[in-house]
Amino acid sequence: MIYAIELNDMAKSTKEQISDYLKQFTVGIAGCGGLGSNAAMALARVGVGKLLLADFAIITPQCLDRQYFFAGQVGKLKVHGLRDNILKANPQVNVKAFDIKLCTSDVIELFATCNVVIEAFDKAEMKQMIIETMLTNLPHIPLVVGVGIAGWGKDVDAHVRRSDNLIICGDEVSALSDQLPVLA
Repeated sequence: MIYAIELNDMAKSTKEQISDYLKQFTVGIAGCGGLGSNAAMALARVGVGKLLLADFAIITPQCLDRQYFFAGQVGKLKVHGLRDNILKANPQVNVKAFDIKLCTSDVIELFATCNVVIEAFDKAEMKQMIIETMLTNLPHIPLVVGVGIAGWGKDVDAHVRRSDNLIICGDEVSALSDQLPVLA
């Protein structure tokens, strides 16, 4: 399985070689809100070959300020709206959309073929579930987790920490509140 390219190899590669490399990647995205929808669009635009999207929520007007959706999509499932937007940006991407609230068995089944999985949940218990599931059942697949990056302020405290195949991005402390509203 492909997981990472050496930076030295990347620096020597042509745009076509990098594009061919990215087309081989499958990325799972658990949660299609602020972080998940924007990550998915960025990955589609750089040419990742396959995206597996999992979410059960519906697009609401409140989503439009920070999530990659449009007013005409309000009322649609997030996974379907995001799939449509991705395919408009890059019709070459193979996008699979799963309207599902993930549980342990779903994570194992849906993401077993991924080269990397992005955790983009809002709720701490869902974050904990996917971390435990991936580390226990799919430890060979890198998991990128967002912790403390959805609000505003204190961005200087944000960092990336890696422990084997668990990559944590954010300040690992901040939680949403009335004083720190969701912005991502």
